[in-house]
Amino acid sequence: MRTPAASPRTPLLSRRPEWAGRNYLLLTAAAMVTNLGTHGALIATAFAVMESGGDSGDVGLVAAARIVPLVLFLLIGGAVADRIPRHRVMVAANALNFVSQGVFAVLVLTGDPQLWQMMLLTALCGTGQAFFNPAAEGMLMSSVSGEQVSRAFALFRMAMHGAGIGGAALGGALIAAVGPGWVLAIDAAAFAFAGALRAFLDVSHIAKRAAGGGLLADLREGWDEFVGRPWLWSIVAQFSIVVALVGAAESVYGPLVARDQLGGARPWGIALAFFGVGTLVGAFLMMRWKPRRMLLVGTLGVFPIALPSAALAVPLDVVGLSAAMFVSGVAIEVFGVAWMTTLHQEIPEEKLSRVSAYDWFGSTAMLPLSTALAGPAENLFGRSEALWGSATLIVVVTALVLLVPDVRNLRRRTKEVGGSTTPVGGSAAPAKTAAPTTVAETPTAHPGS
Repeated sequence: MRTPAASPRTPLLSRRPEWAGRNYLLLTAAAMVTNLGTHGALIATAFAVMESGGDSGDVGLVAAARIVPLVLFLLIGGAVADRIPRHRVMVAANALNFVSQGVFAVLVLTGDPQLWQMMLLTALCGTGQAFFNPAAEGMLMSSVSGEQVSRAFALFRMAMHGAGIGGAALGGALIAAVGPGWVLAIDAAAFAFAGALRAFLDVSHIAKRAAGGGLLADLREGWDEFVGRPWLWSIVAQFSIVVALVGAAESVYGPLVARDQLGGARPWGIALAFFGVGTLVGAFLMMRWKPRRMLLVGTLGVFPIALPSAALAVPLDVVGLSAAMFVSGVAIEVFGVAWMTTLHQEIPEEKLSRVSAYDWFGSTAMLPLSTALAGPAENLFGRSEALWGSATLIVVVTALVLLVPDVRNLRRRTKEVGGSTTPVGGSAAPAKTAAPTTVAETPTAHPGS
């Protein structure tokens, strides 16, 4: 006998998990769209610079033009996102990115773009991201609650990483087939489509912001929240160093080692692909695993991030390097999900974007400096020595973070319901009372992820 089809009253969408609400689905879909476009566009930007006659130094200038405004405007972006509805900030940032990438695409497709033009347009794109990132993180955290928040964050990150891998592969193929201009145009269209999706986000569940004392007062309040939690500022300080060292290894030393000792760009591309697969595996693992001591588990997961630098220092062959990159990818996702879960649990909802902005700022502030100093460090110490130094420093700063009691003891908060202990949902206890107890809690990952 045939099983009757689902009735109109029980559509397939009603079978989705309880934690996958409307806002969560819209945010995940929009993030996948923008990651598909952006990862291809990053490659296209470099090729657009080179095709216009630029050299490696020009490529670096255009890349820096994106990072500098991202760092400069992050704190303001976080304060703005906690002051007005976050989805409006996200849509406005997407609109700015749509315009900047669209103009960039037109310049590449119709003529010979000048270096200053490309730097200006990528700077506008970085400015948009500075306002978007804190708003998006706050919006995501306010869209989930209950027992399965870790699973929700893990699935979101898995979707983002999967789209990023696909976007890089598709972008590379399209650049070869039709040129970088069309890839930039696709990225502009992706921002427009994602912004349209985010315009439908529902913020009625978020309490209206009380009138504050101005932007500076909001920034000061966010700073007090940030420095008042030793686990928070110590891990962000750790990641300011970790992200800087990993960034220099991957953007400078990795391609050089591949060119000089591994046979060219292909082995490095394979290693990066294995890192991407590792992030997917790590996110899948964290969908099923909910460690009680989230920050402790997450911080222990940072140690393997030193492996790629060590593998490049030897250097290992493509098999060994790919294995190191894979393990590193898994590890960063273990930390990432743990970190996001902790922020969700510990930071009051109305301060999420400001705290996220301090997190982003601290985690990325040293990245331009580290990439600029990678060459001089190689000349001064030698490439292998610089890479061994990076690996050692990652291990040392991570070990130092474990000395912070809150990092070791913060647990997934629980409450008694009907005589049984169950995880608490929501986005955190009140500010000064949310200091970790020695009962049970969990963190999430963001610094530099």
